[in-house]
Amino acid sequence: MEPAVPQNDSDLLAARFEESRPHLRAVAYRMLGSLSEAEDAVQEAWFRLDRTDVSGVQNLGGWLTTVVGRVCLDQLRSRKARREESVDAFPERLPDPVVSREDGADPEQQALLSDSVGYALLVVLDQLGPAERLAFVLHDMFAVPFEDIAPIVERTPAATRQLASRARRRVQGGTPRPDTDTSRRKEVVGAFLAAARDGDFDGLLTVLDPDVVLRVDLGAVAGGMAQLVRGATAVAQQALMFSKLGAVSVPVLVNGMPGAMAAPNGRPQSLMDLTIVDGRIVEINILADPERIAALDLAGLGG
Repeated sequence: MEPAVPQNDSDLLAARFEESRPHLRAVAYRMLGSLSEAEDAVQEAWFRLDRTDVSGVQNLGGWLTTVVGRVCLDQLRSRKARREESVDAFPERLPDPVVSREDGADPEQQALLSDSVGYALLVVLDQLGPAERLAFVLHDMFAVPFEDIAPIVERTPAATRQLASRARRRVQGGTPRPDTDTSRRKEVVGAFLAAARDGDFDGLLTVLDPDVVLRVDLGAVAGGMAQLVRGATAVAQQALMFSKLGAVSVPVLVNGMPGAMAAPNGRPQSLMDLTIVDGRIVEINILADPERIAALDLAGLGG
């Protein structure tokens, strides 16, 4: 067990917090699906640590994890309340992607994606209730005991276990198992982009699963809601509408998986994540919100 930190040793306290920061950011990102909000949640944890007597805390990392969990739960509940006030229900927006070059993420990004949190998983997590998401993320992804999660969600450990179990079933039922062959995934992404660029409708149908789902988040252009399109024919028709973007797209990794970034004149305009199962695309998520694209760290990725 790690030694307790004397409350009057601010330098040691700050150093211990910085050691935990990558882990806390990873927790918050999975909880919120937002890079900026995750950073805010971690910063709020530091403020709470700075004004709390933790001299008797033996496991400071665990204490900080539960604090971040509480902060994120409050944020998720606030989101849910705003969503319920809206006429439209699904989805509020697509999660923030972690984008890197094809040759891999930098060390900070690797820490954020340490257990390979795919973009499709984040989309499914966004559909869980706040308490379900917290129980699943903390227990299944970070091995936090149910006894420690229960006080956060104000339930018994047994009820908290049921929350995580229910979330796990929804995640397993809603998250495709992508192909693991990286070269094959890149080949399919390349074929999709080429077919879209060339206006090859039949070529698009060849690489699309019959039940493919397309989500496009245009931000304020679409009233802050993501557009949802289902079925290979409808998705192929939609892809042809964006054929010009195929000509200015560059390959990138989106949450560790092959994707593409449209960057006319080297300026990032949209990001596309594709989930590939058995050589066909089963899910496409496109983030094209200008404000959010501008906020992401995409410098140097536009060719």
